[in-house]
Amino acid sequence: MDLANLNAFIAIAETGSFSEAGERLHLTQPAVSKRIAGLEQQLGVRLFDRLGREIGLTQAGRALLPRAYQILNVLDDTRRALTNLSGEVSGRLTLATSHHIGLHRLPALLRAFTRAHPQVALDIQFLDSEVAYEEVLHGRAELAVITLAPETREPIRAVAVWDDPLDFVAAPEHPLARSQAIDLADVAQHPAVFPGGNTFTHHIVQRLFEAEGLTPNIAMSTNYLETIKMMVSIGLAWSVLPRTMLDEQVARLPLPGIQLTRQLGYILHTERTLSNAARAFMDLLDSQRDDLA
Repeated sequence: MDLANLNAFIAIAETGSFSEAGERLHLTQPAVSKRIAGLEQQLGVRLFDRLGREIGLTQAGRALLPRAYQILNVLDDTRRALTNLSGEVSGRLTLATSHHIGLHRLPALLRAFTRAHPQVALDIQFLDSEVAYEEVLHGRAELAVITLAPETREPIRAVAVWDDPLDFVAAPEHPLARSQAIDLADVAQHPAVFPGGNTFTHHIVQRLFEAEGLTPNIAMSTNYLETIKMMVSIGLAWSVLPRTMLDEQVARLPLPGIQLTRQLGYILHTERTLSNAARAFMDLLDSQRDDLA
């Protein structure tokens, strides 16, 4: 089975578009179509239903998809196992990370890693933590450095590196910031800007309000913490931000008895053979585990 054709099949299945698959693979749309036609001819089945601009997997396509992942993952696993025999820390390391961690936690580590292992080509993908989780699960990234989910199931293993305290914040001139004493019920009455509903951080904060029988007034949401900080700083809403981001632009809201935190760390697929480069980067991350923020 032609691996290039399989890669094209997976790209279309994930994007739902021949043109977007072509962009991902750096191919023209006709070239992608030719690869799928070749794969369908080889297997003797139709893999996609094409209804106008809509693309959907046929029953045969749905049956092939998990096996296609498995074939490519086994091949990658074999390549890494053979490369590891040399003992060299080299080759490509595909690393997924969130924008916040990439900006605030990783620069010094990446600098140290590239200096120690100049033969490693880093492929860094900046993604939401939840998307990065899927990249590792499907074998498209060896490691992801992300906000860890409250629970992680096999075959993914999570290793906590940093404790990341979260604070309620508002603009210094916001009514909540000017109040002498406030509680969670007071906060819930004011508009908030939250991380996206699909994020681990959103769920952490949402559970806090639910435990008190409260519903936060979520006026806006975005997955970018820097954008949230900007909207808070101009007085549009309150929010929850990592303590490491606090400065004179925002004021911390003291809420007695409330301590929120999230865990930042890395995840890996326990059924994949890790490259020497990935193991070296894990060692570097593990060296930070006692240096909690």
